[in-house]
Amino acid sequence: MSTTPSPALADGFGGVPAPLPKIGMGQWFTERARRDGGRQALTFEGVTWTYADMLGHIDRMAGALKAGGVQGGTRVGYLGFNHPMFFVTLFACSKIGAIFVPLNFRLAGPEFEYIINDAGVHTLIVDADHTAVIDTVRDKLTCSRYLCAHGSPQDAARWPDAAQAMAAATPVTEAHQPHQDDVAVIMYTSGTTGRPKGAMLTAGNFWWNHVSELVMLDIRPDDVLLTFAPIFHIGALNVLTLTTFLKGAHIVLHRSFDPAAALRDIQQHKVSTMFVVPAMLLFISQHPDFARADTSSVRFIMCGGAPCPEPLLHLMSQRGILVQQGYGLTETAAMATALSAEWAVSKIGSVGVSPLLTDVRIVAPDGRVVTQPHERGEVCVRGMNVTRGYWNQPEATRNTISDDHWFRTGDVGYFDETGFFYICDRVKDMVITGGENVYPAEVESALYAHPSVAEVAVIGAPDPQWGEAVVAVVALKPGTSLTLDEMRDFASERLARYKVPKQLRIVEALPRNPTGKILKYKLREAAN
Repeated sequence: MSTTPSPALADGFGGVPAPLPKIGMGQWFTERARRDGGRQALTFEGVTWTYADMLGHIDRMAGALKAGGVQGGTRVGYLGFNHPMFFVTLFACSKIGAIFVPLNFRLAGPEFEYIINDAGVHTLIVDADHTAVIDTVRDKLTCSRYLCAHGSPQDAARWPDAAQAMAAATPVTEAHQPHQDDVAVIMYTSGTTGRPKGAMLTAGNFWWNHVSELVMLDIRPDDVLLTFAPIFHIGALNVLTLTTFLKGAHIVLHRSFDPAAALRDIQQHKVSTMFVVPAMLLFISQHPDFARADTSSVRFIMCGGAPCPEPLLHLMSQRGILVQQGYGLTETAAMATALSAEWAVSKIGSVGVSPLLTDVRIVAPDGRVVTQPHERGEVCVRGMNVTRGYWNQPEATRNTISDDHWFRTGDVGYFDETGFFYICDRVKDMVITGGENVYPAEVESALYAHPSVAEVAVIGAPDPQWGEAVVAVVALKPGTSLTLDEMRDFASERLARYKVPKQLRIVEALPRNPTGKILKYKLREAAN
């Protein structure tokens, strides 16, 4: 029997090409708003927008961008704290086929200069809190147009009001149809070492991540999602948040992370889901209001961005809060693995398994694909959610993505006898002491259980005898103390001798980037 389809079937019914699916963010948001315009979509600082409200703003922003010369493939940058205008600009870009470039608001002027010019941003939209830093490098930027997203900039003449441009524009009501390989967003990596790279995330990358989340996670149309992590980052943007919009549910957005505000709004809005990085979960658990806060509405929390200390997971479990760990990167459009609700307690510490449409494997240093449980190697990911490469960096793309489309994450992991994955650490963060490999996340998890430890990071420092010494950098809880001997005695009960830190350094707080990741390179610089 022939397996070759007939010409009619190959081209569509009667030779008419089959219509492309509406996978573009501008497309599906438009369809959702047309179907459920009266549903609550977004609450920000006491103001709630329905889906119809949001669509009206999106259509007018799309018109304003188009009137200013933005077209298919044009890059539009956005810089600002969490705000509804971020989403308005994102969906508006998709609606006219432009490429959205979210910017990390913690950067300095020269860093903005590099990223904005590297991306070739045409129109730059900035909130009033950040126009001043852009003004320090504005004469070096190649942008054609500047808009103030909201607020009152110091120099209003140089920063026209986006709202006025939107009011004067003709709304764009019909959405652009992208191919799944068309770049939708260029998201620059955090740049914890070296200059950041722009990961090109396509319409298909986002869509298939939504599909994976809908298949793997219990996202419901009556959910209330609390989002306080910075949405310029892939985790806050595309773990739950965009998929919650796709589902037609309600998002409560905070300008920035504040544990007291988070606990308050969980109770006020009956929040059912959240995305957090471990540091945020830790700070919430340590807040004085946590013990008496009503968190009974929270159905589950997705936790990612870094290995989560097991004592913290156990604390949340005892509180009745289900924490589902996940693993992903900017380059995987967020989800590479996730722990489903049924395994969140019995597989505590695991990041779960890959979604149905994504493959994950472990590769040994010699290039061999690992087949035995508990053997550690580099985590590699392949699937429709994986970036097509780095903007303007073909060599970095070739070095990271193989010819058969496996993406090298740079993370060390393993799987257990039942196929569940565990992330140990970054390859570059591994400490080699006396010929033994020490994975800092394992040591950190053990030390977090000490009653004096508020935060801890483990690094390697040069050692003439061992090559590297394991160093614990600790921020203490108020009113407590810790000595090296006390720490070593505590750790020795939980870790092999060679993993026990040989040095202890006490700091007021650990340096972190805006997404909560500890900047270990700064700690290593201080140690060397």
